[in-house]
Amino acid sequence: MKTLHGLLLLLIISMQVTAQQKTDAWLEQLLRKNASPLLLQVLNQPDTFHYQLIYTQINRDKHNQPQLKNYYLHVDRNRYFNPASTVKLPTALLALEKINTLQQYGVNKYTTMLTDSAWERQTRVTHDSSAANYLPSVAHYVKKIFLVSDNDAYNRLYEFVGQQTLNQRLWEMGYKDTRITRRFVTMNEEQNRHTNPIRFTEREKVLYAQPAAYNPLPFDFSKKILIGRAHYNRQDSLIHAPMDFTTHNNFPLEDIQRILQSVIFPETVPAGQRFHLTESDYQFLYRYMSQLPGESDYPKYDTTEFFDSYTKFFFFKAGRSKIPPHIRVFNKTGWSYGFLTDVAYIVDFKNQVEFMLSGVIYVNSDGVLNDDEYDYEQIGYPFFKEVGNIIYQYELKRPRKYRPDLGRFRFDYTKELTTTK
Repeated sequence: MKTLHGLLLLLIISMQVTAQQKTDAWLEQLLRKNASPLLLQVLNQPDTFHYQLIYTQINRDKHNQPQLKNYYLHVDRNRYFNPASTVKLPTALLALEKINTLQQYGVNKYTTMLTDSAWERQTRVTHDSSAANYLPSVAHYVKKIFLVSDNDAYNRLYEFVGQQTLNQRLWEMGYKDTRITRRFVTMNEEQNRHTNPIRFTEREKVLYAQPAAYNPLPFDFSKKILIGRAHYNRQDSLIHAPMDFTTHNNFPLEDIQRILQSVIFPETVPAGQRFHLTESDYQFLYRYMSQLPGESDYPKYDTTEFFDSYTKFFFFKAGRSKIPPHIRVFNKTGWSYGFLTDVAYIVDFKNQVEFMLSGVIYVNSDGVLNDDEYDYEQIGYPFFKEVGNIIYQYELKRPRKYRPDLGRFRFDYTKELTTTK
């Protein structure tokens, strides 16, 4: 009888795991049919590499309206991965949304934003040497987030939006499993709940002053999240135990994909999942999501470090591949603790091809976290390159009733955008 009960319990657990995970056999077959030995090795070990993939097929009607269909491979919102810099995407969007509520004070995304300090470990910002006018602004921070995934720019927008608004707004939009609890600087949980006072100014005149804020809302940390077999702590000591991610940021792949979709194709999501952005905001986002570091004058980047594919994992980052001029990638990546994530909208203007690809993989063969020894170059970036190429080749051959008009996503990157809206 005990054996029977045990078998029934195993069956129930197996059914629950299967129910949580989304996989389309067609997508898996497509990848396996065209996979190299390295990619097959990864595909055969989902529990080792923790990979998840979403391929979003886009079909236009005769009025150029898009219809989207997602195909999944091992997508499980309950399987934790560290989202790293992908949390900068909603933070940037909510910063633009918030700045639009301050128009009555004469404030917009280009207005000078001065950050003060009011709590332990907070820091001030009064200038930005990478900006044309040497002054910080929401617009310039957003630009740096998408060009090179700048950490300080994220921290400043996290402070502007505030931890409470950041999470509450995302929960209201339906992203209940998402939580953004920390800056990308060493702070404890309590310090991250406190955000800085901020002033928006014009020629030294204060247009709007935002006081320091504190988030009293509780987070659900009831699910323990442990990863790896060992890790280095903040004192650089090796701890022979898994690393605890229980209170870290959490951002399921489906949520990241949905948020990017809501920016690229706002008409395809319910009104409640759209960010309150202007047409100027959308054009600003498309421009800097797709612009390459070497095409920027402010900031001016060292392209030996910030090469063209620095934040373009699908297709291009492996081997620092050159990006053809007729292809643009509108995306946000993240990398930390052996996890690589990319959520992208990919456009080929020459062949009139468009699709979305979203993926995450864990590449940490020694099982030690925080040692900066991950298999990004050997396995991670090649995984993204090959998956991207397989889907792209399929898209080139896939019949379409109507070819897309992609004019909305074309930019002259040699010209700076206006700074008055």
